[in-house]
Amino acid sequence: MARISIMGLGYVGAVCCACQANDGHQVLGVDVNEQKIKLIASGKSPIVEAQLEVLLTQAIEQGTLSTSSDTSNAVLNSDISFVCVGTPSDKNGGLDLTYIERVCIDIGEALKDKDEFHLVVIRSTVLPGTVMRVVKPILEKTSGKKAGVDFGLATNPEFLREGTAIDDYRNPPMTVIGCFDKRSEAMLSELYENLPCKLISISIESAELIKYSCNAWHATKVAFANEIGSLAKAFDVDGRDVMDVLCEDHVLNLSSYYMRPAFAFGGSCLPKDLRALDHAARSQHIQLPLLHAVLESNRKHIYKAFSLISKIGKTRIGLMGLSFKPGTDDLRESPLVELASILTGKGYDLQIYDPNLQSVPEKMQQDDSFSRHVPFPYLLRLLNNDIEQVLSFADLVIIGNSEPEFIEIAKNLPEEKQVLDLVGILKGRSKGNKHGICW
Repeated sequence: MARISIMGLGYVGAVCCACQANDGHQVLGVDVNEQKIKLIASGKSPIVEAQLEVLLTQAIEQGTLSTSSDTSNAVLNSDISFVCVGTPSDKNGGLDLTYIERVCIDIGEALKDKDEFHLVVIRSTVLPGTVMRVVKPILEKTSGKKAGVDFGLATNPEFLREGTAIDDYRNPPMTVIGCFDKRSEAMLSELYENLPCKLISISIESAELIKYSCNAWHATKVAFANEIGSLAKAFDVDGRDVMDVLCEDHVLNLSSYYMRPAFAFGGSCLPKDLRALDHAARSQHIQLPLLHAVLESNRKHIYKAFSLISKIGKTRIGLMGLSFKPGTDDLRESPLVELASILTGKGYDLQIYDPNLQSVPEKMQQDDSFSRHVPFPYLLRLLNNDIEQVLSFADLVIIGNSEPEFIEIAKNLPEEKQVLDLVGILKGRSKGNKHGICW
């Protein structure tokens, strides 16, 4: 069993104390607030949370939980320190790291006098870069020691909901850790080995962003449901019925299908239907700020791609794909059409390869109505069905959708060719001649 010190006995700290101590670990809770220390030491909960007081009492009685205001003593008498102090908003809405900085100074001072390896884990919610640019320098400066050698460093975001925190700790959907060194990863992996969930080890920066991403998504879902409910009520529809049916679809609506960072959406449905909802709401004098902003957010993503192309600095471009997704010749509201139009308007030399569009010019000649579905018809003159010619011409190859042929093209490009991946088919982060729109 591990010896654990928990810095900060607020909501997260108190729950972690109770759960880890009842798992049999020797836990020492630390806080500057004497009232919290006395409450927990007597088996009382400093917050209202189901099951928490029972677990605290059990831990105190079995001798696996104690409390203190002495950070130095806690570090010297534990193997792992979890930092669970608050990270409130400052007056401008930014993150106030005052408590993080203070406790890291105290931990670093204690590490001066400790010869054994000690793991420092940031459990507080912090933005990407905080551990490496704030926590690590403070710990190294105050201790005179080196992270990854003399002490370990990691982040371990919590996913505890108020009111169900004990159950969330015992049955988490996932456990995420980001570790600076392998020894730290091994220690945390062993600590969490009995939890009934997947242990996900990723970079420290990715782990830091996970909690914010989850909370932003939860907030977006609430706002979305409320906006649909408001619009439903205006049409004398019960929004609860609508959302109940929406949640029955686990293939698309409640799945990871649309949750992959990549390029903008397009096609004949999503843009049109969003505009229709927005117009219907305005006609009923209802504001739907979230849904209204979705199309603008989508458009900005197209311009983000153009900005990346500008930074790469190549003017001879081969665009792989023009239809809005693979396996179709549908050009309606395709973000690749808009991107191609921007590029040609800015003077870039562009050739387009899309095997699904080879018959489009013929269809336009045979059926005048088909032209309605082809925005910017002049772009069709840039189509080249000879992939070898396009690749020979281009200094920058843009992978526009996940057509299987494009995946092979991206993998086999020579080093002198720059490639911009708008899909996410290339592994790893942007590096050398490979660039990703969101990675």
